[in-house]
Parts: sequence; structure tokens; C-alpha cells
Amino acid sequence: MQYEQLVVWQRSYKLAVAVYRELISLRDFSFKDQISRSALSIPSNIAEGFERYSNKEKARFVSIAKGSCGEFKTQAMIAKDVGYIATEVSDHWQSEAEQISRMLGALIKTLQVSAE
Repeated sequence: MQYEQLVVWQRSYKLAVAVYRELISLRDFSFKDQISRSALSIPSNIAEGFERYSNKEKARFVSIAKGSCGEFKTQAMIAKDVGYIATEVSDHWQSEAEQISRMLGALIKTLQVSAE
């Protein structure tokens, strides 16, 4: 299966694009860079993992993507609390991060079982 066919990759890709679009005019370049990197890391690590040969390697990169979900969710909360994004945007991003994280967790388990 190609990573582009994975719903979790598609959703994380759309989330990363939304982050870039929402924060295009944010002048706190350090924060914008950090949250953009964590969002970008999710679909990027899924893609990198699925370009690997073994399911063990795939699971490792998907696990990194899952970690980036937690990082991103925290940054979305901070962005709301400091007034960089609206509550509705933050809530949506947090919800997406939680759902994507659950999907990645299930994918990791599947990959680990098939790696044994």
C-alpha cells in the first residue's frame, strides 16, 4: 500500500496544510516554525516509514509521527492561550491531533504484529 492511500496520512497532510495557511501572517517566527514543524512531521514520518522495507522500520517512523501529534496538540493549546489562533481553530486542531494519534496507534499495533 502506498502511504498516500492511508486515511491517516491524508488527514495529517490536510492538517499540516491548514496550519501553514492559518499562520501565514504570524510574526512570531520561532513559534510558527515550531508548530509548523510538528504538524509537518506527522505526514512526513508516515511517508518516510512507508518507504522503508520492513514493518519494524515502518512502525518506528509511525511512532515518531505519533509523538509529533502530542507535540502539535500542545502547541495548538498554547497558540490559543496566547491569542495566536481562535478557540475554534485550536479545538479543531486538537481534535484532529487526537484522532490522528489514535489512528497511528492502531497502525503501529498492526505493523508490529505483522513484523513478528
